[in-house]
Amino acid sequence: MTDAIEVRHVAKTFAVGKGRVVAVDDVSFSIPAGGVLGVVGESGCGKSTLARVILGLLSPDSGEVEIEGQKIAALDRKARARLIQPVFQDPFSSLNPLTRIRDIVALPLVAQGTLGRTEIARKVDEMLGRVGLSAEMGRRLPAELSGGQRQRVAIARALVLRPRVVVCDEPTSALDVSVQAQILNLLAELRRDLGLTYLFISHNLAVVEHVASEVAVMYLGRLVEQAPTETLFARPEHPYTKALLASVLTPEPGLGVPDVGLGDTLPDPANIPSGCRFHPRCPVAEPRCSTETPPFKPRASGGVECLLVP
Repeated sequence: MTDAIEVRHVAKTFAVGKGRVVAVDDVSFSIPAGGVLGVVGESGCGKSTLARVILGLLSPDSGEVEIEGQKIAALDRKARARLIQPVFQDPFSSLNPLTRIRDIVALPLVAQGTLGRTEIARKVDEMLGRVGLSAEMGRRLPAELSGGQRQRVAIARALVLRPRVVVCDEPTSALDVSVQAQILNLLAELRRDLGLTYLFISHNLAVVEHVASEVAVMYLGRLVEQAPTETLFARPEHPYTKALLASVLTPEPGLGVPDVGLGDTLPDPANIPSGCRFHPRCPVAEPRCSTETPPFKPRASGGVECLLVP
């Protein structure tokens, strides 16, 4: 099966004051056509920066990204937009509040400059229908729609060019739980119908377990574990992955907030520890973990970066 996304040794840092913040450090993975890779990790681990590098919104310091065999860095903006599109977290802030819904969805087609007004209108009507919005809603402004409807608009805008890859950066976290389910079901339906490939970023492990075929776990800019979804949730290998899964709250009364054994030390991308980056918080760390950099140990699919895992 052909890979829709190939990420090779991507790194990205940012200058902050007199120092530098390491956002993404030597990350590599691929997503097969039609697959869904869920990317999880704490805030500040580099998930969104990685997404913006893949979208071509940020240039990596090193490494490269290919979409269906084409290097993102070599494509102009129009060609890139035809291959890959984003769906962001907050549908209200990502939509122009003064523009009608029809015009918002039409904008990518207008920007390409290859279609007439009648064909653009036809494609907009078709895409609005696909995401469950009526023609009447197309005449409204974003403020006149609910949060779920606005996210449907954002999805329609992303898909109107029929891209091959969609980067979903926390696409349901700003929505009510009942609306989240509707949007997730819509994304799954569109993936099947249009043959899409998703990079799905989320803090919500239950959502990732539901939508992803594989899961990648990031910590302080590094990819520390990647595995098929069922394998990772049933048999996590990295201590950080185990802690993430153990941190999920349950509705059972009396259990309280889970203690995952990570202590009070928070990760600081401006002050990367030596050796394994997770060792200051790792409940099973050994002395060598503070000095030796762990290799990424490949598995049949994915792998794990830990000195203590055979």
